[in-house]
Amino acid sequence: MARLAIFNQKGGVGKTTTTLNLAAASIRHNRPPLLLDLDPQGHLSGIHGAAPAAAEHSLFAFYQDHRSLAELEIPWQNIGQLIPSHQQLIKVDSIYGKGPTILNKLRQGLEHLESEQGERTTLIDCCPYVGVLSLNAIFAVERVLIPVSTDFLSLQAAHHMARTLDILEPVIKRRVAQRYVLTRFDRRRRMSEDIRSRLTEAFGEEVCKTAISENVAVAESPSLNRDVFTHAFASNGAQDYLALHDELRTCGFL
Repeated sequence: MARLAIFNQKGGVGKTTTTLNLAAASIRHNRPPLLLDLDPQGHLSGIHGAAPAAAEHSLFAFYQDHRSLAELEIPWQNIGQLIPSHQQLIKVDSIYGKGPTILNKLRQGLEHLESEQGERTTLIDCCPYVGVLSLNAIFAVERVLIPVSTDFLSLQAAHHMARTLDILEPVIKRRVAQRYVLTRFDRRRRMSEDIRSRLTEAFGEEVCKTAISENVAVAESPSLNRDVFTHAFASNGAQDYLALHDELRTCGFL
């Protein structure tokens, strides 16, 4: 089973929404995933609606109190299992520095969890900057999915992401596989096709063929504590996320 980080150094590109809906698509294929909310903003945990509010029941306790990941899992109906975030996670950078022990902590935690519970798809919603938390994710996974919304700042951020992963390759001593997925794609706008063309020119087959349409159901479902399938299964957004899940599975990325 895959460990997949959903990461971009730019916010507002659909990172959390993509994590949520890939998980919901996965469980519909009888593959219940584990979700880790590694963003101190905690948007993914907020969508859950009933995640514990206390830091000692969040990923912060994994770093601060050495609690196991298994202790921190909570169920999420129609999604899988979640290990929630907390605002205290923002302290991890300043408390622990960037030595090899802290950078490998999440990888070791996941390896221990998998040895106890077996492998499963793990999706990590990363914070939108390069720090200890996002580096923990990159050190722990085999693959990174990079959402890119259809605007030029997001296209620029995609190039920054590619350079960041290239710089990290000799540090982690392997190449992390990458895929880029276009989000908020509006086929009526010339800019959307222009961004797709430029992204494909830069990254070739690493760009997903599936694009996630600009869609009301995708945008509003998190505010209702729902994935897009539960909210509006027939919507274009739901069908796009099903297609993205199938594409990633077919190419062995998920």
